[in-house]
Amino acid sequence: MPFPLSAEQKQTAFWLAVWAAFIFLLITLGPVLTPFLAAAIFAYALNPAVDRLDRVRLGRRHTLPRAVSVTVVITLFFAALAAMVLIVVPVLQKEIPLLQAQIPAFLVKTNDLLAPRLRELGLNVRLDSAGMRQLATEQLAASGDAIWSAVLNSARVGGTAVLGWLATLTLIPVVLFYLLLDWPAMLARVARCVPRRYIEPTMGMAREVDTLLAQYLRGQLLVMLVLAVYYSVALGIAGFDVALPVGIITGLLVFIPYLGFGLGLVLALISAVLQFADWSGVIAVAVIYGVGQVLEGFFLTPRLVGERIGLHPLAVIFALLAFGQLFGFVGVLLALPASAVLMVAFRHLQRHYLGSTFYNA
Repeated sequence: MPFPLSAEQKQTAFWLAVWAAFIFLLITLGPVLTPFLAAAIFAYALNPAVDRLDRVRLGRRHTLPRAVSVTVVITLFFAALAAMVLIVVPVLQKEIPLLQAQIPAFLVKTNDLLAPRLRELGLNVRLDSAGMRQLATEQLAASGDAIWSAVLNSARVGGTAVLGWLATLTLIPVVLFYLLLDWPAMLARVARCVPRRYIEPTMGMAREVDTLLAQYLRGQLLVMLVLAVYYSVALGIAGFDVALPVGIITGLLVFIPYLGFGLGLVLALISAVLQFADWSGVIAVAVIYGVGQVLEGFFLTPRLVGERIGLHPLAVIFALLAFGQLFGFVGVLLALPASAVLMVAFRHLQRHYLGSTFYNA
């Protein structure tokens, strides 16, 4: 016969079931929660600045209202993002027309280099402007209906995706404002929901996680600064006209894995093709960005970020690969902060295990 459950055990099972249903609901509503999750991450990062402004005194008894502090911090934050965009756009406006003018000459060089080898393989293909235009015309004529159908389907799917992104980008500032406005009250409400018997260890773990995440943010900012200086100086020494904006772009966007490096590499390669008549510019870009990637992946991130949150360099590399495999691009983005949280939980679990009768008996 099954053992009868006590009233306390029944309550525990009930609330565990409620929390499991709540987590399942959050997983199901994942796409809807994207702007709220992004806003929560920004709110956590920006809340210390809001708290500092809250302590600014307007007189002997009055301080700055929190709504004003939140508005100032959000305005400065999005102004910084706009400044980054304004750094990128002039570079693209300068390089894209020059690239369009250089494309015919680049195709002629490519055709002179590859066409003889392709003919040796039995492929009679011209890679210059006239040949590419003829190939495109033949493909359009052969499969016009299929191409138009694919274009229409892509436009329909892409239009829906664009509307979704626009809605997300519109919601993030609104959600961010209200989260920052009520951040202390929300934390207090969350603390009141924790069972009283677990409140002390839970608050202790929360303080440890907060300390580790703050160290992570400081370490990541230091990595971004070092790489921005490195790429700007290295490209400047190599003689690139756009060394400063491209170096700043590459360094500041390094917190988004692959995007910052990839965008900076593409801009540098375009500049090399436009500015240098030979292959010296491309070789310089390959060397600079190769060294930069090694510097970031094996020295800066493990040392400045991994050591600050107490993770071994091998653990940092494993966390990036594991979270990327499990959750894709978002997993790579959140790998190190999530690892810091898991590490705190593992420390407490290990301490409990070492103090248990199972271990000491």
